[in-house]
Amino acid sequence: MVEIAVVGSNEFVIGFRLAGIQKTLVAEDDEALKTTVQHVLDDASVGILVLDSSDMNRLPLRLRALLEESVKPTVIAIGEEEGGLSMRERIKRSVGVDLWK
Repeated sequence: MVEIAVVGSNEFVIGFRLAGIQKTLVAEDDEALKTTVQHVLDDASVGILVLDSSDMNRLPLRLRALLEESVKPTVIAIGEEEGGLSMRERIKRSVGVDLWK
């Protein structure tokens, strides 16, 4: 089974936790964020990684580039530059398939 992982501040992940996503990981500072994201990348069960776009920008350049090119897990950075798209539309754009159908 492919899992969705959400990494970020407590305020960011709480909505996903309430929506039923089980793999929500809180990382408040830069070092915890980097370590947690690396841990998720090493987890073969994770198919989609969701990050706040501001957290994505806080990651080291090399790790950010790795995430941007990653196929598994597919990385979705949610933030202002996505222009009001729903999470369903973002995942569909990233994966190429509507997972809710």
